[in-house]
Amino acid sequence: MIKKTKIFVVASYNATYILRDIEMLRKYYYVKVIGCNDNHKNVINILYTIIEVIKGVCWSDLSYIWFADFRAFVTVLFAKILRKKTILVVGGYEVAHVTEISYGGTLNAFLKKKISWIIHHADVVLSVSNASRKELKNNYDFHSSKLIYNGVETEKFNVDPKIGKEDIVITVGNVTKSNLLRKGIEIFVKTASYLPKIPFYVIGRYNEETYNYLNEIASGNVIFTGFISEKELIKFYQKAKVYVQVSAHEGFGISPAEAMLCECIPVTTNRGALPEVVGKTGFYVPFNDPEETAKAIRKAIESDKGSEARNYILENFSMKKREEAIKNIIQDTLCK
Repeated sequence: MIKKTKIFVVASYNATYILRDIEMLRKYYYVKVIGCNDNHKNVINILYTIIEVIKGVCWSDLSYIWFADFRAFVTVLFAKILRKKTILVVGGYEVAHVTEISYGGTLNAFLKKKISWIIHHADVVLSVSNASRKELKNNYDFHSSKLIYNGVETEKFNVDPKIGKEDIVITVGNVTKSNLLRKGIEIFVKTASYLPKIPFYVIGRYNEETYNYLNEIASGNVIFTGFISEKELIKFYQKAKVYVQVSAHEGFGISPAEAMLCECIPVTTNRGALPEVVGKTGFYVPFNDPEETAKAIRKAIESDKGSEARNYILENFSMKKREEAIKNIIQDTLCK
């Protein structure tokens, strides 16, 4: 039985993988979480965040931080002053450098300096993929991050024998302006015109501006579902033959992993961590190439790699593996 340790969790938003980490930590430790989605554009909210961070650092034995942002800077700074331990998880915007879509914390000199300070002063830095470790090394001259892959809930995302696979294609992600190229959503929509008899589902919350733009360029076989529940999402995964993630950058790739657990065959770019998540179980295409993406989707529909894709995720990216690794890292960090 693990002794109850106090963990202060600092997170920027309510992403599924962050919520899974919080749920996992609560199984073994006392946990407090700083509120997500707070606005830092005015002085009152900035002061509130600083006060909440100081209170959390004082209360805790260790701070567990997702992403090197403003909260992380304040947390690491006061943890150093109070001689408390910090674990920083990185792997997204802060370490990326993708000039073709103007994406990454390294593209702004001031922001890069702040992120660099956070990374170099945290006690432990965790990368969620080898791709993000490489970005840390190349963009921040940081060589000592530890690799712990994101985990997927292997029992929840599975195959339902009552739901047969159909020749439909899906992609999942918030349909925002920044995600049109970064997550490949615009490319996905354009690809649909090359396969007019196959339904293409864009699954995710959208705003009116982005929806109107995509709807204008979409062929008749594109369906926008908007936000759906996790239960409904799993049914889509179980029914779809192909999952597409033609991103410009991915720190990991949770949605492809979830889809693969439901025996969707992945079609992705070879950008970021996607080759690590997909392995040899899918089909790779160049970034921003709808015609080649359509050819790969056709091959995926005709293939039988679904069970291979599921087994690959089961072997490499279970939440159980991440849970054990995180527990060991926390214990080692507190013992130093």
